[in-house]
Amino acid sequence: MRGDDGVVMDRVIKNPVRGNRETNSRMYSGSTADAVWTDGSSYSPPAIDVKTLTTPALNALYQTHRGMTLLRQTRQGLWLAALVYLLFGVTDAFLLPDVAFETVTARLIAAILAISVMEVCVARRVGLHWVDLSCAATVVVGYVAWLIPATYTASEDAFRYYMLFGTIFMMSANLFFNLVFRLSVLTSATILVIFLYSMLHAPALTLEQTVVVVLFYTSCFLFTSYVNWKLNEERYNVFLNAVEAAHQHSEAEKRGEALERLSNTDYLTGMDNRRAVDKRLRDYWNDWQSEGKAFAAILVDVDFFKKYNDFYGHQAGDRCLILVASVLNDTLKPLNASVGRYGGEEFIVLSRVTGRDQVMALCEIIRSAVEGLHLVHDQRRDGQAVVTVSVGASYTRPQSGPKLERIINEADRALYSAKANGRNCIRLFNPNDPLTSDDNENIAATLRMAVKNDLVHLVYQPIQNLRTGRIEAVESLMRMKMVDGTPLSPAQFIPVAERTGAILDLGLWAIRRACTEVLATGIAPMASVNVSAIQLKSRGFALAVSTILEETGVSGSQLAFEITEGIDMEGQSDVIRCITDLQALGIRIWLDDFGTGFAGLSWLRLFPFDTVKIDRSFLQDARRPAGRAMLEDIIRLIRNRGLKILIEGLETADHVELMHELGIELGQGYYLGRPVPIDEVKIKSFPRLASVSGL
Repeated sequence: MRGDDGVVMDRVIKNPVRGNRETNSRMYSGSTADAVWTDGSSYSPPAIDVKTLTTPALNALYQTHRGMTLLRQTRQGLWLAALVYLLFGVTDAFLLPDVAFETVTARLIAAILAISVMEVCVARRVGLHWVDLSCAATVVVGYVAWLIPATYTASEDAFRYYMLFGTIFMMSANLFFNLVFRLSVLTSATILVIFLYSMLHAPALTLEQTVVVVLFYTSCFLFTSYVNWKLNEERYNVFLNAVEAAHQHSEAEKRGEALERLSNTDYLTGMDNRRAVDKRLRDYWNDWQSEGKAFAAILVDVDFFKKYNDFYGHQAGDRCLILVASVLNDTLKPLNASVGRYGGEEFIVLSRVTGRDQVMALCEIIRSAVEGLHLVHDQRRDGQAVVTVSVGASYTRPQSGPKLERIINEADRALYSAKANGRNCIRLFNPNDPLTSDDNENIAATLRMAVKNDLVHLVYQPIQNLRTGRIEAVESLMRMKMVDGTPLSPAQFIPVAERTGAILDLGLWAIRRACTEVLATGIAPMASVNVSAIQLKSRGFALAVSTILEETGVSGSQLAFEITEGIDMEGQSDVIRCITDLQALGIRIWLDDFGTGFAGLSWLRLFPFDTVKIDRSFLQDARRPAGRAMLEDIIRLIRNRGLKILIEGLETADHVELMHELGIELGQGYYLGRPVPIDEVKIKSFPRLASVSGL
């Protein structure tokens, strides 16, 4: 590559560069920061895409880069050079006293002219080539202004000695003023020619003296020119390093922004995902707490979506969710409400509100907008033949309480009430409504009698070693039904159990049942059980678990507790103390649903987990290059902590193949095995487990 000054460069942008990249980057950044004109205004270089630069364009950019700082630096340097130039008048008085007046006068005139020209250049912000030319002319004029009157001195011996000082002007041209190579060589050559010409009028020298002086000037010319060439080459290389570093920094920022967008975007609908919604919800809540800005949280659930999905197929189910998301976006955007996918077929809407009537009106707009799609759904048996939604809402009130989770729980309970009232309707949370009251709601009543009346049982889903094909453990999952046999999903009864405290007895029952059904009988080498924050904060929980292990004859090393990332972090010390006690019993502690809550990295830092379960949403998104890159980043982060990795949601052979590519050892999902009751576990699922010693 050839620079604009004629220097041949030995590299291009994409080649490795010499020197410290970080230092060069700082030099470029520093130069940009110094781009301030003498009147105080600043110069900002345009944004450049390095990939589009040709060699001439790159050279032009280099000249712009030089001009950003050279004018101000040259102005300062010229003032310094003029001062030194005038100070040499003192040596004129000592060495050439008979012409000292003439030489000092000539120096003064040359200095004033040089400074005047430079100030004009600064004031008019002339181009870089004019600055270089003025500096070159200054060097030549300064040399001539001193040399001509000095040749008339009668102090021949002193002049012969003083003549050697002329090489300083060569050094100024090549080193001090940072002239481009061709101009610096031309300036130095001019000084050399003037010197040789002056030899004809100077006091006679002997042949030996003439040879020495000429050789000295010539060698100085060659040496300083060579140094100038190397300096210009290095300056250009530093510039290229800086441009490359700036480009790489820009690309890294773009990739970071893309990853940020990906991590906050639902892969199917393109709207905000659970992570982004949680963050926005936190912002709304903070505004409510600090400024009193009221807002509503509205949960929207597609009615009978499982029936729709099972009958019409997963692709049609995805299309249904996309259409619902689209109509929600189109309807709510003009109303300044935000909408996101909260999980599965559930959406959440957040909006600033002024009161109950406004919330109800917004809920009705949502319900009617989805019904207006007229998507056929003839598998439902409630008199409707189109896709509809149930809507549950809550809004901030003085009695809302100090916790953010409460408003979501209230909206969830209102949504349950809407479903219980026939679906395709709206409900606003009312603490006096029996269907939303903690003490009187149907689920709460059922929970109180669930264990005694065999309304709750466990199912087990295998966790497979993908390298050996063996089942290493099973996850214990709780299932529940109402008295009339209507099944309830964990998403329905677990929150209620936590609110009412029923989770404490129910959780210990689940641990005991897993120990007796699959561990004590040797059906599985290990079983995991989901544990909530309420259980971990409960006094005596670890002691109760210890009692269960002793009574069932199960070793603590056969049991693992799964703790979800999104649990409440309040009472952190109690949770840590309980986990420590559980680990002392040999129980493994797993981090569940990693990547979906508020504080995943904090959990990894605070607790010595044995295994981390990566949420299924990251696997589903891995079919896209950006999604796969994020999954790989998460895996790398966990591995750097020295923890085991378990990925859930394996539903296809492609998912398993991807696990092999990523080196994942443990997997769980419908492709490997669905959750089944204990009777089916004994008969069908795990005939190979007897030979497995443990996880």
